[in-house]
Amino acid sequence: MEIVRGRAAGGIPTQLRGDTFTGTVWGDPVLPATDGTTIGSVTFTPGARTFWHAHTDGQILVVTSGLGWVCTKGGEPETIRAGDVVWVPPGEEHWHGGTADTVLTHLAVSLGPTRWTDEVAAADYPGASS
Repeated sequence: MEIVRGRAAGGIPTQLRGDTFTGTVWGDPVLPATDGTTIGSVTFTPGARTFWHAHTDGQILVVTSGLGWVCTKGGEPETIRAGDVVWVPPGEEHWHGGTADTVLTHLAVSLGPTRWTDEVAAADYPGASS
């Protein structure tokens, strides 16, 4: 067993995310990568979102505050809010983030490696300016 102490001295710092996100996104690793699993608290500012991506063994999103969207490739964005839990099956390409005018924070449990692809086009993001 290992106990990871949150904000204790020497803890893992909050990180401004960049290369695979649109907008301002803050990531706070909750558990260092362990046996192919990562857990992080992620906060998306209004309009911020991930790029399209998939997880080898799936992903669980636990929405802790705010309002956002999640979308699978070829689907329509679905609204997610505090208290919602999203299961993304292995290999399913998707994106998630805040709405055009709200902040979203979720706990992301990523199982296995992440395969990142392209940025979400304005046409695929409700409320985005073209």
